[in-house]
Amino acid sequence: MTLSRRSLLARTTALTAAVCLPSLLSSPAHAATPGPDVDRLRASIRKAQARNKKVLSGEFSRNGWEMEKTADAHGHIYTRPVPGTPLDGVQVRIGDVEAVLTHVVQRFHYEIDQLRKGDVLGWRAPDTVHKRHPESNQASGTAVQIRPGFYPAGAKGGFFTAQLRVLRDILAELDGVVRWGGDDRHVDESLFYVGVKPGDARLTAVVTKLRDWKATPGEGAGAPVDVLAAGRRRAAEKLRRHQRRTAA
Repeated sequence: MTLSRRSLLARTTALTAAVCLPSLLSSPAHAATPGPDVDRLRASIRKAQARNKKVLSGEFSRNGWEMEKTADAHGHIYTRPVPGTPLDGVQVRIGDVEAVLTHVVQRFHYEIDQLRKGDVLGWRAPDTVHKRHPESNQASGTAVQIRPGFYPAGAKGGFFTAQLRVLRDILAELDGVVRWGGDDRHVDESLFYVGVKPGDARLTAVVTKLRDWKATPGEGAGAPVDVLAAGRRRAAEKLRRHQRRTAA
């Protein structure tokens, strides 16, 4: 059988492709791109799951933040310094929460009463707090107790008038992002806690203000403040009424 020139060309092309294709596929330029190291990925996932199981509780404190079973253990709650005080540190949720609670402790130390080591209690284990009360916020790292021995839960009137005026000014300065346990139905005058849920824009705005103050000489915690100034007193009183109306 005589092949036409066109048929011969087609057969030659097909044969060339059949011979060359395997070598092309086996060459580095055409080899399949290696996938991720599956074993290493699985090990990382198992490690993360074990860490989460150890740290996360799956339960939420009164203010809507997740409670954690332990602190300083690769979760969100760590022992953080409080500059300008003799404290060894306080266990709080790092980041924005840390910024506002540290500010409260600093102003308390500077303007209400000097603190000593051991005077501030931050994180508490979930099984040690009443989960329906604001004290549960300590288990999520979003609250501190300042001198709980001086201001025991259930007792009122622990602060002098001048001290209370400063306390109210601190809360107003933070635009109501932090609440005081002295205003709650279950009174705890030692307790200060974040009163907004995760992601609330008010918390971000207040932290931005605090960071700007830190970068400005003569501003922020430790700077002179006239708590008797008319504008500051009006803001403090307005917030006091609001937070008592919305008491937990």
